[in-house]
Amino acid sequence: MTSENSILPQVQLGRGGPLIGAQGLGCMGMSEFYGETDEVEARATLDRALALGVTMFDTADMYGLGANETFLGSFVRAHRDHVVIATKFGYARDAANPDDWSLDNRPEHIRAAADRSLKRLGVDAIDLYYMHRRSSDVSLEDSVGAMAELVAAGKVRHLGLSEVSAEELRAAHAIHPIAALQSEWSLFSRQIEASVVPVAAELGIAIVPYAPLGRGLLTGKLLPAALPEGDARRNFPRFAQENSEANQALIAGIQTLAVARGITAAQLALAWLHDRARFHDVAVIPIPGTRKVERLEENVSAATLALTASELAVLEPIAAAVKGVAI
Repeated sequence: MTSENSILPQVQLGRGGPLIGAQGLGCMGMSEFYGETDEVEARATLDRALALGVTMFDTADMYGLGANETFLGSFVRAHRDHVVIATKFGYARDAANPDDWSLDNRPEHIRAAADRSLKRLGVDAIDLYYMHRRSSDVSLEDSVGAMAELVAAGKVRHLGLSEVSAEELRAAHAIHPIAALQSEWSLFSRQIEASVVPVAAELGIAIVPYAPLGRGLLTGKLLPAALPEGDARRNFPRFAQENSEANQALIAGIQTLAVARGITAAQLALAWLHDRARFHDVAVIPIPGTRKVERLEENVSAATLALTASELAVLEPIAAAVKGVAI
């Protein structure tokens, strides 16, 4: 799963899974939530990502109300032997019900959602299929059991979960091997390190951190007050005016450290995550999202950066000082 001129190291996607680039690409913003997008530019970013060794591309059935999967489909099909396509089910939200954010983990929904995703992507099998969020009114035996049936049917190759507890992760893995856990993990969000990460390391489950750049905050280039209308982040507490001053002060410290090192704040934040992978002895595949080739190249280069003990010491207390919950 490498491309010519790859600069990315590789990690394994769960025990027995494929070797993939140690950084993936979050594709949600190419269709929705973060303002206007340019599909030509987004496609160029996909092509450049693959050339640099990015092999896992992340989407979900509800991103763009299905449009994100459709957009990615032609790219995936053109490079099928070199791409790991990851998508998700779980939210009832679709084109007919765009404001329905309820969860549906029923087996019949899972089976139907998988068929719809396969059709939009235009592939025979989904490489990594996540439960986007867990609904406690459906047992893991039923939901993960239905996902396992998709593997047995050849429609899905590997299973993933998103934002589950350590106990849920262990229980699901006992039903069917879980290849990956997708959860928010960044310099600003470290909750999963307490109990979830150790379980994933023990079971050989790869961790796929989403929002590894704090939804843009950790780049140091994003001013919350300047977000355009329609940008979902305008509704997130960490971007609210009452929290912005404290959080921007933390970001300024990150930028100072990055400048001293001769890298960007985004590269520092991603290099920190790769260091946490080594610390916890777990495969970590961050999926920073971008629609621009320049930002992609910047992010990918962070995977080979090694931070010093003194730099890590400066970064260690930051998460505890962040104001506002992530969403």
